[in-house]
Amino acid sequence: MILITIKQTLNAQPKQIISTLLDHQQLHRFFNAKFTLLQAQDDGQIEGGKGSVRQVKICKITFSEQIISADQNHIRYQIVGDKPVANHRGDIYLTANKDINTLVTELNYCISCSAPWWMPNALLKYAITKDITQALNNLNNYFLAGKV
Repeated sequence: MILITIKQTLNAQPKQIISTLLDHQQLHRFFNAKFTLLQAQDDGQIEGGKGSVRQVKICKITFSEQIISADQNHIRYQIVGDKPVANHRGDIYLTANKDINTLVTELNYCISCSAPWWMPNALLKYAITKDITQALNNLNNYFLAGKV
């Protein structure tokens, strides 16, 4: 089992970050992938939240992710099925910290998964960590540029 934790400070409020990360069709702005919403959120849930299913295309790999739960401080999702990795679960936690000059949010992105039998754990961990770190940097640049 691979465990990954990535922390990032973002110059935005948790509500802004959650709504941006749950805007599935626009996630390509941050991640090196194409996203298509396959199923909308369950009735009574926040926009893009619990029950949403998105298709993710990275190079020639296509898979689906389902939002398990979402609120103003947390998103939990999982890959549907066991491809490209098994037992994949992601949790994004947000904690607002009020600075003297601005409001910033601490984001803690936790991923657990199992690599395919043919791929070394260290290689998969490196690839996921690199991709998520780049995406979070892109997300922070988005907020710094005031595009919200």
